[in-house]
Amino acid sequence: MTDQDLQNRAINTIRFLSADGVQKANSGHPGLPMGTAAMAYTIWTRHLKINPANPDWSDRDRFILSGGHGSMLLYSLLHLTGYAVSIEDLKNFRQWGSLTPGHPEYGLTPGVDATTGPLGQGFSNGVGMAIAEAHLAAEFNQDDQKIVDHYVYAIVTDGDLMEGVASEAASLAGHLKLGKLIYLYDDNHISIEGSTDVAFTEDRGKRFEAYGWQVLRIKDGNDVEEIDAAIQAAKKDERPSLIICPTIIGFGLPTKQGTSKAHGEPPGEEELANAKNNFCWPQEAFYVSDDVKAHFLEVREKGQAAEKAWNDSFKKYAEKYSDLAKEYTRRFAQELPKNWDKDLKHYEADPKGAATRKSSSAVLNEIAAKLPELMGGSADLAPSNNTWINSSSSFQADNPIGRNLQYGVREHGMGAVVNGMAYHKGLIPYGATFLVFSDYMRGALRVSALSHLHSIWVYTHDSIGLGEDGPTHQPVEHVMSLRAMPNLSVIRPSDANEVREAWKAAVSRTHGPTALVLTRQNLPTIDRANEFAAAEGLQKGAYVLADLGKGTPEIILMASGSEVNLIIEAGKKLAEEGKAVRLVSFPSWDLFEAQSEDYRKSVLPNAIQKRVSVEAGVTLGWERWVGSEGTCIGLDHFGASAPAGTLFKEFGFTVEKVVETAKKLLD
Repeated sequence: MTDQDLQNRAINTIRFLSADGVQKANSGHPGLPMGTAAMAYTIWTRHLKINPANPDWSDRDRFILSGGHGSMLLYSLLHLTGYAVSIEDLKNFRQWGSLTPGHPEYGLTPGVDATTGPLGQGFSNGVGMAIAEAHLAAEFNQDDQKIVDHYVYAIVTDGDLMEGVASEAASLAGHLKLGKLIYLYDDNHISIEGSTDVAFTEDRGKRFEAYGWQVLRIKDGNDVEEIDAAIQAAKKDERPSLIICPTIIGFGLPTKQGTSKAHGEPPGEEELANAKNNFCWPQEAFYVSDDVKAHFLEVREKGQAAEKAWNDSFKKYAEKYSDLAKEYTRRFAQELPKNWDKDLKHYEADPKGAATRKSSSAVLNEIAAKLPELMGGSADLAPSNNTWINSSSSFQADNPIGRNLQYGVREHGMGAVVNGMAYHKGLIPYGATFLVFSDYMRGALRVSALSHLHSIWVYTHDSIGLGEDGPTHQPVEHVMSLRAMPNLSVIRPSDANEVREAWKAAVSRTHGPTALVLTRQNLPTIDRANEFAAAEGLQKGAYVLADLGKGTPEIILMASGSEVNLIIEAGKKLAEEGKAVRLVSFPSWDLFEAQSEDYRKSVLPNAIQKRVSVEAGVTLGWERWVGSEGTCIGLDHFGASAPAGTLFKEFGFTVEKVVETAKKLLD
C-alpha cells in the first residue's frame, strides 16, 4: 500500500463521514465537505499547528470553517485528529443536546475556533484573529524568543465572498498586510439558486489583488501537492493570501455533484450507496479504517510535540522575561489584575456636566492605563465616539504595537473583527460607532452574544439628543432592539459616575458582550454626596436614587440615561407639592433581571403601582416595569431635524410633562 493510497483513503474518509452524518440526520449540507475534503486534509495534516489534547493552547494556529453550513467537515476532522468529538457525536449530528449542531458553535464543541454559518462572519473573524496575533507578537516577542507565532487558516466560500461584511474585512486586512492570514477559497460556482453565474461574475482574484492580498490560483482543488505548495508560498508573503481552489460541490455523488442539489439536502440512501461503490468504499456508515485512524492521529502526536516545545521555550522566556510571562499567562486565562477597578475617578456634582461619550473617553483612558489588553477603535468616528486611547498609537502594518484600530467606514466588518479578537483571547476588544449604525453590524453583534464573547460595543449619539442630523441618525428604536437580544448586556448610564460603573461592568463581564449607550449632549453630574445614591448601584441594573417627600412613596419615576435628570427635577417639583416620590435610575434591564427577587421588589415594591417610565425612545417593553397602573413617556415615532433642546421640548420630554403625567396617575 502506497502513501498516496493512504492519503486518498484519508480524504475519502472525510467525505463519507460527512455524508453519512448528513444522511443519518436527514438534514444538512454534504456538498461543501465532499468538495473541500482534500483542501481540509492538506491544511490539517501538513500545516495546522494544533494540539487536540489541549484545544485552547494559546499559540495554536486557528482554523475557521467560514461556510459553517458544511459543519460535518469540521466535525469529521475534529473526530479523526483526536479532539473530544466521538463517533457517536458524529452520529448525533444536528440532534438535541449533541456536540455537533447544524453550524459550528464556539464554546460548545472542542476545537471550534469560531461560531460560523452567517456567511462572511467567519471570514471577517479571521481578520480579527490575525490582528490579535500581530499585536500580541509585537508586545510579547523578544529578539531571542518568539512565543506568539501562529497562522489563521480558513476555508471560505462563494457565499462568504458575496457578503458585504467580508468585503469590508478583506479591504482592511489588505491595508494592514496581515500576512498570517491564509484563506482557501472553495471556488465551486454553485449556490442554492444554481450557478453563481446568475449573480456573481466578477473576477474574484483581481478583486482581492486590489484589496492588497496575494492571490494564488491552483488548477485542481483535489490536488494535495498543489494545495500544499500554494500554502507554503502564502507563508512566505507579507500580505494576506487567498488561494483559489476550483472544486466540484458534492464531489463523488453520481447525479448531484456539481449541482445545487448537492448543497443543502441529504444525498439520499441510493445516491450515497452508489457514490461509495464508485469509490470502492465500504457501505458501512461512519467507516474509518485502522490505518486511516492512525494516520490522522499523527496530527495529535505532532501537536503534542509542538506544544511541549513551546512550553519548554516559554519556561526559558519566563526565566528571562518574568513580568511579560506573567502578563501573558494572566491575559490568556482571562483574569483581570487585582484591584484594577479601584481608585477610578469619582466625579463631583456639576450642573453642566458632560456628555456621557466624553465621560466614557476619560474612563476608557483611565482603565486602559491599568489594562494593557484593552484595545479597540471606531468605524471612522473616533473623534465623535471619543474612543481613542491617548497613551497609544494607531495599529498599522508598520506599527502593530498600537492599540487604536482605525476601521474606516466599515461598521459590520468592525463588529466581526472585534469578535475575532475576542475569540483569539489575550485582548479585550471594543468597537464604536453611532447607536443608529448598530443596525449595520447586527449580524456580528448577535454572534458575539450567541458565542459569549468578551466584546465591548460603544454606541454614542443615543437618541433625539443627537439633534440637527435628524431622524436618519436618531436611534429611537435601537436601545429596545438591543435589549431584545439574549445575552447582550445593555447599559445606558445617566452621568459620569454611572459611566465609570458601566465600563467596570463591561470589562468584568468576561463571558458575554456589553453595549454601552452614550449621549452626544451634556448631562449634569448628579450630586451623589448629599442628595442621591452612589452610582455603584448601576451594577445591579436599577437602584433607588432617592425617596423624595414625606412618608411612603406614592409613585415611582424611573428612567435611563439622559432622562434620569428629567425625573430628578420632576421628582423635586412633585415633592414640593407634597407628593412622596421614589426616583429610580434604570440603566440596565438585564443586570436588574439578574438580581434576586427580593432586591427587585425593594426597588420596585408591589405596593407602589403608580409608576412612570421616561426614556427618549420607543416605549415597547417598559410596560413590564410600570405595570398595569403605570404609564410610559417615550417616543413611538421617528424624530426630526432641530436642535436637541427643541426636540426634547416638542416631543414632551420636559419636567412639566413628567409632573403632569404623574399627577394624573395620582388623582
